[in-house]
Amino acid sequence: MLMRTDPFREIDRLAEQFFGTAARPAMMHLDAYRDGDHFYAAFDLPGVDPDTIDCTVERNVLTVRAERRRPSGDGVELVAAERPMGTFTRQLFLGDTLDTDKLEAGYEHGVLTLRIPVAERAKPRRVTITANGDGRRQINA
Repeated sequence: MLMRTDPFREIDRLAEQFFGTAARPAMMHLDAYRDGDHFYAAFDLPGVDPDTIDCTVERNVLTVRAERRRPSGDGVELVAAERPMGTFTRQLFLGDTLDTDKLEAGYEHGVLTLRIPVAERAKPRRVTITANGDGRRQINA
């Protein structure tokens, strides 16, 4: 059994929960990258029940909420409580170049991955250039 002898540990735990530490920030970690015609955002959510994850998009603002709960019930005795618990929220501001209507989300091995296609209007396209016989150029897009 673990014994605590530090009377200030609970104050430290609360401070870490709200402000985080260098090793364990209070917010969910994120990797974001573009691969070809898709933009990806991967959020670390270990130990989170997928039913508590909520993902919404409103006016190009993506909001992810998730909740990690402590085990509870009759016979559960908390011996140590160092992992951050509660509701975690993260917002991303998405550019107009992404097609948020076709956003896909998956949760596997504690990672929520969002896949958002790049909008057709944002993809590079070739511009055709034609030349008239009088030396002036006419550009068709």
